[in-house]
Amino acid sequence: MKHLSTLILLAGLAGSPTLGQTLYANPPHAEWQTPAFKNQTRAPVLRVGIHAKQEILATGLEKPWGLALLPDGGWLITEKPGRMRLFRDGKLSEPLKGLDMVEGELLDVAVAKDFAATRQIWWSFWNPAPRDNATLTVGTGVLSESGDAIEDARIIFQEEPLWGPTLHFGARLVPDNEGHLFLTSGDRENEDIRMSAQDVNTVIGKVLRIDAQTGKGVKGNPFFEGGGKPEIWSWGHRNPQAADLDDQGRLWTIEHGPMGGDEVNKPEPGRNYGWPIITYGQDYDGEPFGDGITQHEGMEQPIYYWDPSIAPGGAAFYRGDMFPDLQGDLLVGGLNSEALFRLRLKDDRVFAEQQIAKGMGRIRDVAVAPDGSIVVLTDAEDGKFIRLSR
Repeated sequence: MKHLSTLILLAGLAGSPTLGQTLYANPPHAEWQTPAFKNQTRAPVLRVGIHAKQEILATGLEKPWGLALLPDGGWLITEKPGRMRLFRDGKLSEPLKGLDMVEGELLDVAVAKDFAATRQIWWSFWNPAPRDNATLTVGTGVLSESGDAIEDARIIFQEEPLWGPTLHFGARLVPDNEGHLFLTSGDRENEDIRMSAQDVNTVIGKVLRIDAQTGKGVKGNPFFEGGGKPEIWSWGHRNPQAADLDDQGRLWTIEHGPMGGDEVNKPEPGRNYGWPIITYGQDYDGEPFGDGITQHEGMEQPIYYWDPSIAPGGAAFYRGDMFPDLQGDLLVGGLNSEALFRLRLKDDRVFAEQQIAKGMGRIRDVAVAPDGSIVVLTDAEDGKFIRLSR
């Protein structure tokens, strides 16, 4: 059932960014740490008022995770229990047929840029594996003309070796502008495994770039000719669950830190982003993580970090006409923060930050509709699909 109400995203004063820090009532967890450069954290708060209406488009989604736009304006929505639905013309479909391969949890979904000709989509999920292990997997198939089934479903990528924990899969899918597919992979949140993020002979804790049809590594990847896994694009990541391309076609990711230290990165091929050697967070027992260092030779600094954490969900660059003031900004959903954040960028650095919505719930994914409205998924047993518009 639809529900329409007025939502004030932020009641602020028009003008330039100020140095007010109202977003951060609490001090950072890791108070002993120092940012590497200005505005790497706690950037100036943008105080320009933005107002919008909140419309709940659909309810009753069980732990929704991923969201992808179809050329006809419909949306594919995944639910963790292994269901994918189509929202079109104001109606939410029954679960699509053809996803029997998902035995664990269904995560992200992506639509081919040439969907109008191929009707191809991809989805990420994890499946149980022998001896209490699990594996991050990517499937692909064709959305039927009727929109009620996925046909010719097949697996193109499966994480090896197998690992036990069923946390921190990353799993965000982003088609690039060259016909390939970015896939984020988490560190699996296990003390015995997390150092694999530094091992280029595994795909744990990495950003991967794979062939969209075969799932294999592609030319231009740093280890395509050898020396490491050919699928790897960058490494040293903890749990990147948000990703999008900017206007130049460059990938940006946002990953969960430990207790603090959520990071915004622009992963470059062959670069090491430090986890778990460096981090701007601390361990959950309140002690420094590892050696407690935030910089190390040969390891990249995050463009931005949050401490305390916002627990980032999905993210999207705003491109649209409905909210001109947001043009080019990076929108980030927050899970435990239950908020939608806006990062204003300049020369690939964060110039200002703003919390533009709060109270909708745990925001798992965010996207921009063709008309410029913003849509989000809330992560709950009774999850919602919400539209923000003028």
